[in-house]
Amino acid sequence: MSQEFIPPAKPIIGDDERKAVDAVLATGQLAQGTEVAAFEQEFSDVLLDGRAAVAVNSGTSGLHLGLLAAGIGPGDEVIVPSFTFAATANSVALTGATPVFADIELEHFTLDPTSVESKITGKTAGIMPVHLYGHPFDVQAIGAVASKHGVKVFEDAAQAHGAAVNGRKVGTFGDFAMFSLYPTKNMTSGEGGMVSTGLPDVERKLRLLRNQGMERHYENELVGFNARMTNIHAAIGRVQLTKVLGWTKTRQENAAFLTENLEGVVTPVVAEGCEHVYHQYTIRVADDRDGFAKALRAEYNVGCGIYYPIPNHRLAPFQTEDDLPATDEASRTVLSLPVHPSLTQEDLERIVSAVNAIAKAGS
Repeated sequence: MSQEFIPPAKPIIGDDERKAVDAVLATGQLAQGTEVAAFEQEFSDVLLDGRAAVAVNSGTSGLHLGLLAAGIGPGDEVIVPSFTFAATANSVALTGATPVFADIELEHFTLDPTSVESKITGKTAGIMPVHLYGHPFDVQAIGAVASKHGVKVFEDAAQAHGAAVNGRKVGTFGDFAMFSLYPTKNMTSGEGGMVSTGLPDVERKLRLLRNQGMERHYENELVGFNARMTNIHAAIGRVQLTKVLGWTKTRQENAAFLTENLEGVVTPVVAEGCEHVYHQYTIRVADDRDGFAKALRAEYNVGCGIYYPIPNHRLAPFQTEDDLPATDEASRTVLSLPVHPSLTQEDLERIVSAVNAIAKAGS
């Protein structure tokens, strides 16, 4: 095939990141230290409107430690979407609590507040919605349900760096929020996560939990983990943080071009007042989504992703009899097209041509 492959995602690592890592290596101070502290402060300033940020070694660690710091444990239930990566439910289970699966709404693929309310029991301690694909969940409606029933809200913001609702950044609504810094996210530290919170007691417990239960060396206050971020990873993250807002603007421009020109598929909808940061540009294909994806690759050399073909409530660790029709529909029909900042105008036009041709052939 003569045309170069268009990947569904493409981490951007350049000379700036390499120089930052080399500078850390030259110091010999590789573990958590001044680079991590600087990254936390800068992340707070750029993406959290000043809310405290705590760096950890992965997004999953961030969710797990955030839940523990917020007091979640055995006997509790936390309502989560089934249509998301398994880390959301895994983190609840790792605390000894039970993940309870609610349905989504199909316009934005985020938790349906009506379904959430139907899942609340006397054991419900929290709701952990996901800002999926970079689009915020309905913070007002979910917040109202939580307030009505006296439960906490935790934000899984793994895919939503810089997303906002009515000008307010995601990551500033819940008792805590987690941002993933995995290589394919809108920005990366190589591997890692960032947890935000506005509650000083939760922040302090997060810092203890990530570092073997210590704030001061050898003065262990509780049973903790080694979930620290290294200075090496923080150095990468600090450089990426200076670029992520520009990359987001490009993602939004790429998404606008796709939405304006795609035909025969259901394109993403942005809720009023929301800023979508397009971690993924996710369409819905009514018939034979898997065949559609194969044709994109085989006939046009265009990559794509299918997130998530198996809902969490159907995975082996969590199998339940929940009836979640929108979740099942999304799992059957979603397809994520390339939207990353490395795309050229020629790439975008080829993606549009490929999607429209395959959709027309299948109609």
